[in-house]
Amino acid sequence: MKTIEPKEKKINNCAIYTRKSVSDGLERDFTTLDAQRESCESYIASQKNEGWICLPDEYDDGGFTGANTDRPALQRLMTDIKANKVNCVVVYKVDRLSRSLLDFSELLSVFEEYNVTFVSVTQHFNTQNSMGRLTLNILLSFAQFEREIISERTRDKMGAAKKKGKWIGGRPSLGYNIDKEKHKLVINPKEAELVRKIFNSYIEKRSLLSVTMIMNDLSYTTKRHTSETGKKFGGIQFRSNGIQRILTNPMYTGKVTYQGELYPGEHEAIISEETYQKVQNILTENRPNCKVAQKTKHVGLLTSLLRCKACNCAMYFSYNIKASKYRYYYYLCMNASKRGYKNCPTRLLSAQKIEQKIVELLRTLTSMPKLDEKVWDTFNLQDKIAIIKTVLKEASFDGNKGILEIVLLKSNKIHQYKVELKELKNLPVPPNQINIKNESQLRQRLILAHQIQDIISAGKVKDLKQMAEWLNLGNIKIYLIMNSLMLAPSIQEDILLSNDKNISLIPEYKINEICHELDWEKQKEKWQKLLKDPTA
Repeated sequence: MKTIEPKEKKINNCAIYTRKSVSDGLERDFTTLDAQRESCESYIASQKNEGWICLPDEYDDGGFTGANTDRPALQRLMTDIKANKVNCVVVYKVDRLSRSLLDFSELLSVFEEYNVTFVSVTQHFNTQNSMGRLTLNILLSFAQFEREIISERTRDKMGAAKKKGKWIGGRPSLGYNIDKEKHKLVINPKEAELVRKIFNSYIEKRSLLSVTMIMNDLSYTTKRHTSETGKKFGGIQFRSNGIQRILTNPMYTGKVTYQGELYPGEHEAIISEETYQKVQNILTENRPNCKVAQKTKHVGLLTSLLRCKACNCAMYFSYNIKASKYRYYYYLCMNASKRGYKNCPTRLLSAQKIEQKIVELLRTLTSMPKLDEKVWDTFNLQDKIAIIKTVLKEASFDGNKGILEIVLLKSNKIHQYKVELKELKNLPVPPNQINIKNESQLRQRLILAHQIQDIISAGKVKDLKQMAEWLNLGNIKIYLIMNSLMLAPSIQEDILLSNDKNISLIPEYKINEICHELDWEKQKEKWQKLLKDPTA
């Protein structure tokens, strides 16, 4: 008779996870984390006959919320699970692991993937059976509901406090300190004087960048803060967007903002309502006519790839208009834009020159056929950007040293080239382009139509819609321009070559009417009538 040997019990390595939302009391000898762990250890000990073993590693998160998974001990636990060191996770209550239903579902999916059981000691269930999983989801839903109710109450309480003009916490703005006993803002005399100087300087200069440069020249810095952990913030040079935030902050008039409404605050005002309103009026006036270089919806070949090495910041694609007609495209250093040109040796680079230089250098570094000069010119801008991004990881230029760096995507190797700053500056407008602005609108329009046709014929753009985007024109406008090519050859010759002064007096809508006439003889009749009397 054969004897049946008992099956060997499967070892179940159990990890205990504990959490407490606040850090108060964690310095004591016996904390709530210890209480949670004790209870879990007792439960694991009761399952000793099933092969359960308590792992010595402690996964304790003290002072961390359950609203997210950004917790060091939890992340360490997940790492050990993925390394197959853990077979079972034991907690005192479900909400110790997570209070978010979405986060918990993601954690459970990882548990299932690695065959890890989840057990809650006080709620008497585990995820090895369907009833346990159902109970778990119900309990977790209530935990999330409780958290959302607490959040709503907190928001309502903060809103009510703001309506009463109270300070509800956070870092104080420049010009104010915190009275910790009375829990309110009090004026910092030295900083308040700086705030008044900023407002008065803007009223005088009417330029954010000018005020920024003045404050930095006088060695003023942003407000300094020190966190509870000792980490320091602020104390750096001003930037134009920081100056703008100060100028648009109604707190300096003694007001508090809540949901777009202003309420009288408990703190004292630093500037008068009259001064604040005067600044807002200037800001509003400057906005539509702002001459500061602006970011454009169009992108350049090196957008998100080019950096200023000297300032260690990005260079963005922008433009400027000269002689009220001609647009220069360039890459502008973000530091120069925010703190003034004299803070950056590079400042801005001609988009045409830096793009051309980098493409030329890439041809020497790679053997990509698409970069060949003849092939490259057949692509439109979007295709060129896609090609560049498959080759180039980053490019940077140092205006101080005159060094252009190129980092290829695959090798990560840095290639350095000596390039003088003056080689990458904007090209001057040729005299013939400057003079063309003095020509009649009809002549300019017809010349532009022929140039666009040449670009399209060369395959450098896909269609008129893309061309309109490049020229920053509306779709209707560019079609009206191209209609000029429908004019009879003799009419086009008159527009381009004739010295008849009446041509400059003919309104564009009259030409549009002629363009709609398909018969060239009828076009010529109407044209001759216009030449005799442009207002007819």
